[in-house]
Amino acid sequence: MAATSVRQVNIAIIGLGGVGKCFLSQLEQLAARRPSPKLVVTYICTSKKALYSTDHVAIDFRDLPSTLAASPHAPLPLPKLADFLGTSGSKTVLVDNTSSQDVADAYPLFLGRGISIVTPNKKAFSGPYKLWQDIFAAAAQSGAKVYHESSVGAGLPVISTLKDLVDTGDEVTKIEGVFSGTMSFLFNSFAPASGSGGGRWSAEVKKAKELGYTEPDPRDDLNGLDVARKLTILARLAGLPVESPTSFPVQSLIPKELESAASGDEFLEKLPAFDAQMEETKAEAEREGKVVRFVGSIDVATKQVRVGLEKFDLSHPIAALKGSDNIISFYTKRYGSNPLIIQGAGAGGDVTAMGVTSDLLKVLSQIA
Repeated sequence: MAATSVRQVNIAIIGLGGVGKCFLSQLEQLAARRPSPKLVVTYICTSKKALYSTDHVAIDFRDLPSTLAASPHAPLPLPKLADFLGTSGSKTVLVDNTSSQDVADAYPLFLGRGISIVTPNKKAFSGPYKLWQDIFAAAAQSGAKVYHESSVGAGLPVISTLKDLVDTGDEVTKIEGVFSGTMSFLFNSFAPASGSGGGRWSAEVKKAKELGYTEPDPRDDLNGLDVARKLTILARLAGLPVESPTSFPVQSLIPKELESAASGDEFLEKLPAFDAQMEETKAEAEREGKVVRFVGSIDVATKQVRVGLEKFDLSHPIAALKGSDNIISFYTKRYGSNPLIIQGAGAGGDVTAMGVTSDLLKVLSQIA
């Protein structure tokens, strides 16, 4: 039985939004390219609909989104889903393409049942430190695997690189970078390293929203919490037991007076009245021959984690970023004064899904 069980790996997918659709397309290609082990989708759901059969029959990739939309089934409650997947008799991988805290909270349950997990969901790894401990304890106890490369920097090899540095015994002293595609785009437009151009802050925020670089309510980017979540994950991997994304200084770029604006549209409408503050920040940097950027940093020795505005010389790699790229610098004992730098697109459905697919391949190499 053991020999035949690994001829097939069952895949359960939660979430079919932007990343979910891209992942499904990559999975279909992967399944066609790699006949062994056979990759079989046995469960897929959105927040409202689910597609599965009680005897774990393979779901056909063809017309899957429309078949799912027509399904009479609601998603299984998470404890029931763990039971369902745990009784299939085949190795199973759960792919969580959501940003749901409820799904994240259930990871220890799935892992405890021997179900491996791959996910871009930041909330599982940046929530309470106890959840982080419970996730990895459950995986260690059952032998199930958990990978989350795309929870920081989409498909960029940020987490795998940091893990390799730590696991091979290098001493990571500092991590610094631009971890938000939104903030990268905003500041590269608002305060370009070339010194020319750059509109008013409120106009740049409005433009970024129209181009789809921000959340529907830009305050969800400007509050710095997205970056703080990513820093929490990296700090923990570097050995710092950071309690939560709110346990260290995070600079919000939302004027206090606009925190209570009823909607994102109202916020954008009122933002121009507060442009002077950001203009002064930009001018101050220019007077020093620098540019201002929104960065996160982890000083491992002093255990300091912070997120906020910093000024950089024009020759600094962070100043020279283009578009919405991310850049992450690892300062370590082995690499000395010149950091190991990872740079590239840190957002987008295809590259985020690539990180998830790559993690799935890692799991397959260990369980099949």
